Amino acid sequence: MVKKIVSDLDLKDKKVLVRADFNVPMKDGAITNDNRIVEALPTIKYIIEQGGKVILFSHLGKVKAEEDKAKLSLQPVATRLTELLGKDVKFVAETRGEALESAIDALAAGDVLLFENTRFEDVDGKKESKNDPELGKYWASLGDVFVNDAFGTAHREHASNVGVATHIETAAGFLMEKEIKFIGGVVENPERPFVAILGGAKVSDKIGVIENLLKVADKVLIGGGMAYTFLKAQGKEIGQSLLEEDKIELANDLLARGEGKIVLPVDAVVTKEFSNDGEISTVSVDEIPQDLQSLDIGPATIELFKKELEGAKTVVWNGPMGVFEMSNFAKGTIGVCEAIAHLEGATTIIGGGDSAAAAMDLGFADKFTHISTGGGASLEYLEGKELPGIKSISEK
Repeated sequence: MVKKIVSDLDLKDKKVLVRADFNVPMKDGAITNDNRIVEALPTIKYIIEQGGKVILFSHLGKVKAEEDKAKLSLQPVATRLTELLGKDVKFVAETRGEALESAIDALAAGDVLLFENTRFEDVDGKKESKNDPELGKYWASLGDVFVNDAFGTAHREHASNVGVATHIETAAGFLMEKEIKFIGGVVENPERPFVAILGGAKVSDKIGVIENLLKVADKVLIGGGMAYTFLKAQGKEIGQSLLEEDKIELANDLLARGEGKIVLPVDAVVTKEFSNDGEISTVSVDEIPQDLQSLDIGPATIELFKKELEGAKTVVWNGPMGVFEMSNFAKGTIGVCEAIAHLEGATTIIGGGDSAAAAMDLGFADKFTHISTGGGASLEYLEGKELPGIKSISEK
């Protein structure tokens, strides 16, 4: 099924509703990483160039009570957008009502308006998060067409995506189109050999992803805390390393189903304390001492993973290889990141979350074909699930 994209729409003099993902990290009222705003710019600029009137909206954080509103306003996003676009972005501190409607009516072709955090509607009965039909219909009434560019919320059925799309012609923005092409493409028709690298803390967070990728990938390399449940399933001593006792049987089952496909670490960086200051050593996964815990993959595993990546045509990476926030346990994540970044002739995709943050922090962002902006959404997409936010976009 081919979805409409923003370039399929006639936008001239139209009021164009744009659901963006401006759920950016904030500290003391300041944006600490504007990547999601930057990723929304191609769609916004295109609508401006086509003479449309841009009406932006997004959620930011979780708004559970009236007092949450003060620290979760989208005002700082409007300020940053003004700087990035080089033109004034009008901010309306309301999610509905006369002030918002008048401001929209006053827009000229090429103007940009951002209205307040859609989750402000959750304070009184979770209207946004529970896809209140009246709210979705109201927001749809503010525009002529709807562009959904918020992949980060595509796995949620909210008033601001599915609710609006129910009442109005809907197209994907350029960022959403990219996510459908790359993450969707991995699941449906990857160029082979296809290697998936999965990390992060828990097997339970990635069960669906592992099961689905075992069907489509040629190799699945597993690192991070989740690897130790698999090693335990193989009967190995893992010391004090992270273990999900109730997932050992599942890990055994996955190892049987993925025989010849699943590749596990062969060495580990171990320490006594969960701290960057303790004594560290590298040991074989067959020799992890009972009183130590592993917080990263070792150099032999990095080399093994590099070898498995040789010749790959499609690579998807989701989840760090260790506790990369601590420098002593970041080498595995850095090594894998470098290995993928230097592959030639491969489509390389990071499935959002911590691995995306790691690639950006390490300065490798431009070395990847695509870095997903959606953590939970990209995971569910990799599981092969149909995402409500994508399903609700009109067909071509």
